[in-house]
Amino acid sequence: MPPVQVGVVMGSGSDWDTLQHAVQILQEFGIAHEAKVVSAHRMPDEMFAYAEQAAGRGLKAIIAGAGGAAHLPGMLAAKTTVPVLGVPVPSRHLQGVDSLHSIVQMPKGIPVATFAIGAAGAANAALFAVAMLATDDERLRRQLTTFRTRQTELARATTLPPSA
Repeated sequence: MPPVQVGVVMGSGSDWDTLQHAVQILQEFGIAHEAKVVSAHRMPDEMFAYAEQAAGRGLKAIIAGAGGAAHLPGMLAAKTTVPVLGVPVPSRHLQGVDSLHSIVQMPKGIPVATFAIGAAGAANAALFAVAMLATDDERLRRQLTTFRTRQTELARATTLPPSA
């Protein structure tokens, strides 16, 4: 089994509904990954250890999804030089806008790449990780090009209902 290249972490199991879209993309591209709950608030020691060990374990990117206060992506980024890709998870009351603001407002010097709220953001974070890995992997670059070509073909093949 190849070494894990991308970590997909979330603050709680309920975030899986969103983060599973990142995992699906990573699986489609054959990227070795792991998915786990690493809560910034309920398990801070484990979260810090995860971040501190990420580079040494060979991780090339961490996709971190979080809702509400959304501290997970920023706290991970503060403890590792591995790129952190933040995904705001929709929340019950503010639909993820609170999470988006929390993740995107990182202070200068501790970057977190921030994606759209929800499933689209999770998928795009994974595609961004694929693109990062593809810079040094010709096979993966071809696979990503094929994926994007398929996206274009699907858009061109769209049939709209007749106008009334």
